[in-house]
Amino acid sequence: MSPDQLRALQVPLKARYREDPSSAVVTLKARGRLHLENVSCKVETGKALVEAGLHPATGGTGLAACSGDMLSEALVACAGVTLTAVATALNVPIAGGMVLAEGDLDFRGTLGVAKDAPVGFRDIRLRFDLDTDAPRDQVAKVLELTERYCVVYQTLCRPPRVEITHGTCASEEGASCKT
Repeated sequence: MSPDQLRALQVPLKARYREDPSSAVVTLKARGRLHLENVSCKVETGKALVEAGLHPATGGTGLAACSGDMLSEALVACAGVTLTAVATALNVPIAGGMVLAEGDLDFRGTLGVAKDAPVGFRDIRLRFDLDTDAPRDQVAKVLELTERYCVVYQTLCRPPRVEITHGTCASEEGASCKT
């Protein structure tokens, strides 16, 4: 995609969002079906069905996707798309490359073995290996803007308020846990 093609796609959106800020607010949703016999949850991604289950370090078989891996994959996907969009918009030539996310988990926290061990990632590292002949200052600008505009990265760095609610299928009007 050329910078002009990207601008053509985004200019009308940016204009609409400036004119009507509320039109820029979109609620993204994810949904999964619980499978207690497998200790898993089948997640509808919009493009496929992914079965998430226990990581082998917590007793899983390794056949189901680990939600920690999925978080890392979401970071890689978002950072990769953001970087390519920024590079395209700035007309910085990048022939290809790799994005790598890795994070450290102490499963003692997840399994309740040690109360002082955190539940969740303790450290996450994001790395870009870029195939480019662009000057260092241009690459630095692409990376700076990627960091600024990557939704998943920014969400991890500045966590939003998260609210948990619950209901039961019998009490939810029109809800069914069996479909």
